[in-house]
Formats: sequence, structure tokens, C-alpha cells
Amino acid sequence: MKNYKILLFTFLIVPLLSFSQEKAKDSVVEKPERPAFESASLIDNQTNVLIKKNTLDVMLQHRFGAIDQENTLLGIYGPSNIRMGLSYSVLDWITVGYGITKKNLTSDFNLKVGLLKQTRSGSTPLSISYYGNIAIDGRSGSANDGVFLTRQDRYSYFNQLIFAKRFNKKLSLQIAPSLTHYNTVDFGNENDRFSVAFGGRYRISSQTSIIFDYSQPLTTLDDDPLTGSSYNNPGISMGAEFSTSAHVFQVFITNYNGILPQQNYMKNTNDFFNKGILIGFNITRRYNF
Repeated sequence: MKNYKILLFTFLIVPLLSFSQEKAKDSVVEKPERPAFESASLIDNQTNVLIKKNTLDVMLQHRFGAIDQENTLLGIYGPSNIRMGLSYSVLDWITVGYGITKKNLTSDFNLKVGLLKQTRSGSTPLSISYYGNIAIDGRSGSANDGVFLTRQDRYSYFNQLIFAKRFNKKLSLQIAPSLTHYNTVDFGNENDRFSVAFGGRYRISSQTSIIFDYSQPLTTLDDDPLTGSSYNNPGISMGAEFSTSAHVFQVFITNYNGILPQQNYMKNTNDFFNKGILIGFNITRRYNF
């Protein structure tokens, strides 16, 4: 009788142990994949990275003048554009932020939401995030001088979906379609512009990576009525990224100087292949609370 009890106990406990092991195995393989990128930004575009809850991201973004300008030391002493920004993670998958840009004294309020996370098992092959902002042109002006007729003329909007994938420890890529809207544009031009960005990072050491970003406008706009320059040039950027546990430093060359995505996509006239290259850098510091 004692042997029967032992056998019965064995038959009962083995399935439970197997189920527990299977559950433990599933819980390991279904863990989220490590972030595809180190920073929340990839040169001139956002990435899928969302900082952990109760973390503050402090960012300084700087664009020097065009490198071909005379007596400016490769544009370093030429006209520059600067943005200072703060981002705070309300939840692990929601980040809100504010920044102010030197160009037009533009303030922006932004939101990033994680919609889907890549898993280590590959059951979810990529990560999807949404990024959007509202920007307000801070220049002085009114209907009297023809700059702004109403308060709403100062507003612009940017919306982007970011599809990112970490292929392995070294290579990460993303593609990001976007829609830009300006309440006020030059007469006869479009208020909205569709664009798509493609970027990536290749790690060459534990703290150093090669990064690139390519942005292609899809909606054709008329040329600048004053200078005749084209608003349809793609954005081309490439450089290096250096990261630690709390800092990310990116240095690069680019033909975008607007910093804010809507300024880059709608207002850029620099041609990367025709004296439109400038040097830039991004610095990010994180504080955990």
C-alpha cells in the first residue's frame, strides 16, 4: 500500500514540476529584447527608446553653421542652432517632454508612447513606438507686421510611428514614417508633408557605435520664393555615438539644422551634396528618482 502511495504521489507531482519548468522557460524566452538604441534620439530623429519610470532625460542638441562658410573654422564659429530639452517618464511606456529651440525661440511639448516591444524569443519581431509634438513659434510679431495673423498661426505639429528592430548585439535598424503639419505656410504651398526616415546603429565596441540617419520627404513642396532654394532635399546624417550608463554623446555631420523634426522636414534648404553640410552633436544625461 505504501508503494502505491509513492507511485500516486510521483504521478501527481511530475506533471506539476514539468508545468512549472515550462512556465519558467516561457517566462525567460518571452522577456523583452534589449533596446535597439542607446538614446531616445538618433541624430535628427527619435528612436523607440523609452526611459524607465521616474527617470529624467536632460538633452542638449547643437548644430553649428555650414562647414564651407569662410572664417568660421568649419562652421564652428558660424551661426548655430541649439535646443535644450527635458523628458520625464511617467510610466515605463509613456514619456512626456518639453524643449526650447534657439531658431524662432520655438517651444515644443512632446509625447512618446511604447506600443509594442520586441521579445527575445522572436514572437514579437520588432518594437513600435509613437512620437508626437506640438511646437509654438515664440518670435514677436502680430498682424501689423505680417508675421502672425492669429495665435494659431504659430503652431506646428509632428506625428511619427517608429518601427525598430535589434538584429543582434551589434546591429539595430529602424524605419519611421511621419506627418508634419504647419498651420501657416507660404502662399500656394502645402500645410502637410508626409516623410519617411531610415536609420541605424552598428556597435564597434561596448561603448562606441557608428550611427546614420536618412530622411526622405514624400510630399513635394514649392521652392523658397525668396532664395529659390529647394525644400525637397533629403536629410542625410552620419557620425559616432559614445555611451555610458548615464550619458550618451553623439557627434555627426548632417544637412539638417532645424533640430525640431517639423523644422527639418518642412523648412530645410541645405543640400548635403552642395555645400550644405554642418557639424552637430547631441548630449544626453539621465537622472533616476
